[in-house]
Amino acid sequence: MGRQPTGKPTSFDIAYLAGVSQPTVSRALRGDRAVSEKTREKIERIARELNYTVDKNASSLRSQRANTIALLFFEDPTADDSNINPFFLSMLGSITRECANRGLDLLISFQRMEDDWHVKYQDSHRADGLILLGYGDYTAYEQRLEQLAQQGTHFVRWGSVREDNIGATVGSDNFGAGRQAGEHLVELGRRKIAFLGDADEGYPEFADRYAGLCAALDAAGLEADPKLRMDALTSEADGYAAARKLLDSGRDFDAVFAASDLIAIGAMRALAEAQKTVPEDVAIVGFDDIPAAGHTSPPLTTLMQDMRGAGAALLDVLLKGIEDDEITRRELPARLVVRESTVAKKSPAKATSDA
Repeated sequence: MGRQPTGKPTSFDIAYLAGVSQPTVSRALRGDRAVSEKTREKIERIARELNYTVDKNASSLRSQRANTIALLFFEDPTADDSNINPFFLSMLGSITRECANRGLDLLISFQRMEDDWHVKYQDSHRADGLILLGYGDYTAYEQRLEQLAQQGTHFVRWGSVREDNIGATVGSDNFGAGRQAGEHLVELGRRKIAFLGDADEGYPEFADRYAGLCAALDAAGLEADPKLRMDALTSEADGYAAARKLLDSGRDFDAVFAASDLIAIGAMRALAEAQKTVPEDVAIVGFDDIPAAGHTSPPLTTLMQDMRGAGAALLDVLLKGIEDDEITRRELPARLVVRESTVAKKSPAKATSDA
């Protein structure tokens, strides 16, 4: 079973007492979810009984690892000049918490796509792996991912999960979420549903959301009108411009599925200017459930992505690559959050009295 406990407690001593291998002990004490909860609790109990503590410096020297993960945000146009998509800011807490639970340090960096971000971190041993959030046009981003893969950099990105992805990927079930949006609008009696978002190879997540919408329409015996699809990047300004273009086209529509909440918020402003009432004239659904979605007028119906699950999944997949050199992909479900932008709030019944 291995050597018996001696002197100052070590991870090998814990392994002997727990009846597991030393690598299993190391993974358990890092909080690796690949180790079963029962085994992890047993190892942690033995470690406490032995007053064992992890020597992070010695561990790093043995493994030639920095025990550090680098989180890279890529610039995204925003109304407040922060250039960080608020959806990714919402994900930050989840990732930070998961790193802390696993005893990992986290470097956070803001990057421009044209910078040499892909050579800064692992090549200088500042980080064991990269988490990539945000990318703009995927066709340009894809070239950098190929370079990362070729140089053996461990990374995971948040994005569209497909069989032909380069490297490890975690993302929402965008097709399923788009179908949920379409089914919700169809159930409400909407038949002419517009889509705002760049649904092409440069923005595969948007394309998957649009494909899900089209599938819902097809299942209901309806046909998606390509002339009701307007390109928009993920900003309020783009949402406003796309909705204005849709309104100016003169084509009838009674609902809008926006590829992001920011696009939806911009579209709501354009609809208000055109004297279109939401949801009576036009129902609208967004995507992401950013904090602002619940504070629009009316509050925005949207698809909520799994923020808490995202942090755990990104770390699980990245550490799997670092420790086992295995590239995996994981898709998380999104949940429809219904608010007043699709279902009008009922007014309280007025009291009546006899004359």
